[in-house]
Amino acid sequence: MHLPTIPGSPVRHRAFVVACHCALTVLAYLGAYALRFDLAIPAEAFARCLETLPYLLVLRLGASHYFRLDRGYWQHVGLRDLFQLTAAATVGSVLFPAALLLFGTLEGIPPSVFVLDWVLVVALMAGVRVVARVVRERARPVPAARGQRTFIIGAGVAGERLLRHILHGGPGAFDVVGLIDDDPAKRGRSLHDVSVLGTAEQLSGLVALYDVRAALIAVPSATPAELRRLVDRCTDARVDVKILPPTLTDLVPEDVSVSRVRDVQVNDLLGREPVRLDLNAVGPDLAGKVVVVTGAGGSIGSELARQIAQYHPLQLVLIDRAESPLYFIQLEISQANPAVGVVPVLASVTNADRLRRVFERYRPDCVFHAAAYKHVPLLEGNLVEGVWNNVVGTLCVARSAARTNCGKFVLISTDKAVKPTSVLGVTKLIAERIVRELPSLRDTATDFRVVRFGNVLNSDGSVLPLFRRQLAAGGPLTVTHPEVRRYFMTIPEAVQLVLQATALPEAAGRIALLEMGTQVRIVDLAEQLIRLAGLIPHKDVDIVFTGLRPGEKLEEELFGPDEQVVETSVDKIRLVERTSLPAEGLARRLRRLIQVAAGHDEVALRRVLSALAPEYQPPLHEFVLAAINGNGNGHGNGNGNGNGNGHRRGQRPPAARRSGATLALTLPARRVTGGAA
Repeated sequence: MHLPTIPGSPVRHRAFVVACHCALTVLAYLGAYALRFDLAIPAEAFARCLETLPYLLVLRLGASHYFRLDRGYWQHVGLRDLFQLTAAATVGSVLFPAALLLFGTLEGIPPSVFVLDWVLVVALMAGVRVVARVVRERARPVPAARGQRTFIIGAGVAGERLLRHILHGGPGAFDVVGLIDDDPAKRGRSLHDVSVLGTAEQLSGLVALYDVRAALIAVPSATPAELRRLVDRCTDARVDVKILPPTLTDLVPEDVSVSRVRDVQVNDLLGREPVRLDLNAVGPDLAGKVVVVTGAGGSIGSELARQIAQYHPLQLVLIDRAESPLYFIQLEISQANPAVGVVPVLASVTNADRLRRVFERYRPDCVFHAAAYKHVPLLEGNLVEGVWNNVVGTLCVARSAARTNCGKFVLISTDKAVKPTSVLGVTKLIAERIVRELPSLRDTATDFRVVRFGNVLNSDGSVLPLFRRQLAAGGPLTVTHPEVRRYFMTIPEAVQLVLQATALPEAAGRIALLEMGTQVRIVDLAEQLIRLAGLIPHKDVDIVFTGLRPGEKLEEELFGPDEQVVETSVDKIRLVERTSLPAEGLARRLRRLIQVAAGHDEVALRRVLSALAPEYQPPLHEFVLAAINGNGNGHGNGNGNGNGNGHRRGQRPPAARRSGATLALTLPARRVTGGAA
């Protein structure tokens, strides 16, 4: 086969490296003899040197090839290469006397020669590589323009790696003119000829002095509070700010890329560390099984579907009544996981007959019920829709799961179910009680569980998308109250909690929740979002307080006074146990709730809700308005959380009828147009 002879080709490069290794091996071995005999090598010793040299060459070249020393580029040498070089030299030096002993040629060689040879070969091979890198870096001309004048905040290991990559990468987006670090001991020092100029508190003055336009935060160990302080300093100094993600510090220098630097996200600034759960136990519950996800087109449902698909279920049945979101999530998962049978099902969770046929056809092993209306103020004006979708819909799905002997059923709930003051909260609380306390469900083979969490960042209907739209329009950002606070978690955290709760043995029949840390003030979130846009809150962009809306509270709670929190075997996950209502009273009141909802009597409906959930504390004006409006319609064109629209104006849920099923509850007997999927 014809080998390429183009200068600089891989074959010629490797041949050159092998030749250099041979020459350095000979030089080191001769040098070891020379040092041993004070530069006057006896003839007999010199003969022994030449006689054994071929053995050493073979071993050195073999070790170099094994440790891939013949494939690297010397001008890019780093610590990793030097470790590999030392390991190769050590292996060769250990095998060399063993080989001589095996072939009977060890006699007559002083032991110190082997030690001196190892020292010299390491020094020579490392030295030529370091010299090659120094020559390359000294010879490379400094470009006249390298993009934005930039400070790197953090002169530690991460900052040094980032600086080195920027300097070695040639002209790019950043021209690093200085380092910023809060450690006084580093002041005046330099990394790669770039000086540490001062601390973060001095940033504004240093930015003006050096005409800096950008700052790269390279402190992956910073807590959210520390990161917020650094972002605030950068915003005050009017510079663009980006962050080096924590995962970058786990990489070797050769793998570092400035492209990994990204914008600061609101998630980075939460008042707690992101929670990462060990999901190894989840696989057996999902692999090779039939899994149903309701509300699959919503933010939580779609992310659940994505994560579940990675565990290779036999079939993944996605239920939603919103056509377009269902189509796109089915397409995405099918393309990413061709081995998984993805089944899109257009259906409303309030359509009991449709659900019964779907469940009987696919007979799922596990159901994740994420479908719900979740927008608090919208549900306050659409009471019947909220009850019909969140309560009756949960009952329909749970009933279908129990009838087909589904293994596990996981209900997605909310912290608003604790001491509820809103329609969302009370309907979710009743949904929790349905799956945990209703005798006709509790006595079946299905393992019913509940997962409860707070607000989810970037979910449909959450505050962040609203803030971004308002910010893009130039403001102002609207906040209901200066002291309103919420628990926040990211979408991945929420999905991890749901999946972990599915696999946790002690979570059976209980409510699982994530340790959420402290609540975040919404106004702080708005201010951080403004700062991340390079603007100053209350100066460049106003924040307007509009007053609490119907059903809203200043603060949320994760568990109520009648609930006890229990530790689990998984860190960061807690279980909630609560006092159950009398079983007969629950079933009877559910029947009454469905009858009243079908009749659209909102005053009576609120009374029944309060009877089912004594903790429910609706604002007084809700009863007054309902009484003034009579039965009220409240079925406008509101939509909940991206999972479907309400009933069209003038359209009502069908009159309920008594079901002859074992649940003995009044359920919708035919397709209902309302409710989320």
